[in-house]
Amino acid sequence: MAQNPPLERHRHDTREAVLFGGVYGAVLASSIVAALTQYGHSSRGDRRYDALWLLVTALASALAHGYAHYIAERGPHRRWDVLRTLADEWPLVAAVLPTVVVLAGAGWGWWPAKSVEYPAFALNIALLFALGLLTARWSHRSWGRAVLLGLVDALLGVVVVVANALIK
Repeated sequence: MAQNPPLERHRHDTREAVLFGGVYGAVLASSIVAALTQYGHSSRGDRRYDALWLLVTALASALAHGYAHYIAERGPHRRWDVLRTLADEWPLVAAVLPTVVVLAGAGWGWWPAKSVEYPAFALNIALLFALGLLTARWSHRSWGRAVLLGLVDALLGVVVVVANALIK
């Protein structure tokens, strides 16, 4: 009688985690910036609040996503698996940090607080492009295909910007 091999826990490789978390984080950052600036609040205090709110939202999203992975992977778990699963969500939080700096910088007076959402959108669109390009090159795609995939990723950010413009 053959024995079944032990269940192996599905581990996301670093490239998959960076792409997923990076794209999710960049789109999340753009969406939150769009939502928080919808009503034209743009004082320095508002921008500091926006930066904090974005960081809290990213941390909560990372915790929720990591916890969902943990409970979805049925089978035996070791003592520290939940912490490892949560730590695997670092790319999501890392992807929102540039936007947090843009918002916080406006709040601290490093640059004007008014209309800072546009540089934040541009930054996130560039991040999405870079993630698509990098991931495609990691997968040994040609430069032409890698640029195309980067542009498709960047299109996600453009959709958020267009939606923001239409809502306003």
